[in-house]
Amino acid sequence: MSLLQSSAFAGRHHSAMPVNSVLLLLAIVRTTFAHEHHDEDIPEGAAISDDPIDSILWVHMIMQTFVWGLLFPTGMVLGIIRSRWHVPLQTLSTVIAVVGYFLGHAHKGRQFSHNIHASFASILMLMLICQVAIGVYLKMHIERGLLGRIRRPIVVAHGILGKLMPVASWVQMLFGGITALGFCREDHLGQCLAHFIMGSAFIAYGILLTIVLLVGRLWLRRTGRSQEFFDSLIIAAWGCVNTFTEHRWGGPWVHNDLQHTSMGIIWWCAGLLGIWLSRTKDGRPKRNIIPGIVILLTGYAMSAHPQNLELSEKLHTIFGYSLMGAGLARIIEISFVLRDCDSVSEDADEIYSFQHLPPFLLYASGFLFMGATEEQIQMLSDAHITHVSYVLILYSTAFLLYLLVNMLLYLYEMHTLRPSRKVDAEAPRMNGLPNGHARSGDRLVRDAEEFELTGLMSDEDGDGDENGNKEARGRP
Repeated sequence: MSLLQSSAFAGRHHSAMPVNSVLLLLAIVRTTFAHEHHDEDIPEGAAISDDPIDSILWVHMIMQTFVWGLLFPTGMVLGIIRSRWHVPLQTLSTVIAVVGYFLGHAHKGRQFSHNIHASFASILMLMLICQVAIGVYLKMHIERGLLGRIRRPIVVAHGILGKLMPVASWVQMLFGGITALGFCREDHLGQCLAHFIMGSAFIAYGILLTIVLLVGRLWLRRTGRSQEFFDSLIIAAWGCVNTFTEHRWGGPWVHNDLQHTSMGIIWWCAGLLGIWLSRTKDGRPKRNIIPGIVILLTGYAMSAHPQNLELSEKLHTIFGYSLMGAGLARIIEISFVLRDCDSVSEDADEIYSFQHLPPFLLYASGFLFMGATEEQIQMLSDAHITHVSYVLILYSTAFLLYLLVNMLLYLYEMHTLRPSRKVDAEAPRMNGLPNGHARSGDRLVRDAEEFELTGLMSDEDGDGDENGNKEARGRP
């Protein structure tokens, strides 16, 4: 065999290996989709059987929570910073996810009727297959022909899909908990949707505040808008949705329709005012306390929300107090801690400990609201669990999620916003700074832009990124 033929054979063999891996994954998933649960043990009108959850299903839940809740988000951040560990970690995560998927169909014990968790699993696995296929395509380094011309759009799609995966994973984990307990069916569906959607919205808002607090303030300066402009815009939009969806217009006003609708009205009214107050007369961005007031009033309304069970009333009261605390802390942060500035220091690097309180209380409020559905409260009441124990468990979950978000943002910040801050340890220091010079906000903005441009000019999937980043870090 000639040298040319050998090279051609080796190239075809190298390209075929990743493709075969994708085909194998497709075959595995197709076989798994064909599996059916045995639901003959499920009582008439029930969603689950009376059997306990067996060890296989427990392993499935622990494994999938670990891989979708921790490994995949970490791999996503590693992909954003173009780390060489992105591909190995995502490959390992994919293997664990497929194994966990099999375990979810191989368990005994408790059986389930047709449910949203099983249906959404197909969508989640399809997203995973697309990510794997795109990743394989990018690692093949095809730069000629049609596949070479569509490389840049594929890279963009890979990034967008990768950032959607944590959101889809969160939804699937909620579906899993609901399905395991047989909740949110028939008459309970409406209030379940309200609690889980609004609770997730509070947590998402807290995560966005955390992102802006730790790594987003320089980006916010580049937009020319204050943070309250975006907050008020979302509040106004969400208020419009609540105004027209919390009550079936044309029908009688029942239960808490009026209170829910009035909260929607105050949201869009206050949101419009917050948008107007987010700029000065000469067009510069301006902080305001309108979003904090909205959160405080929403917490007040929820603390007085009438409930059927005493346990539910106490839990809603704690939820309302937590939300009021988040709103009040936000007002204090803007008015007294920051004094209407966007950050403590000019370089947006210093953070006061009090600034962590508003986003964390939003995390806690979200978990409290999601844990206050009718069926959950009835189950706790039947088990004689007090609201104090339950609140402490939900707050513990909020602490863990806040820790995870902070760790991921720290990983991102250390490899993007701070690569050029590494200085000589023996350099002369004045006032705690090398050579007595502080870094200005404009300099940090320029550093961030240089990193972004370096990533765009380099080979999209990582080739040459390491050298490019080193050059960007070495610039004065």
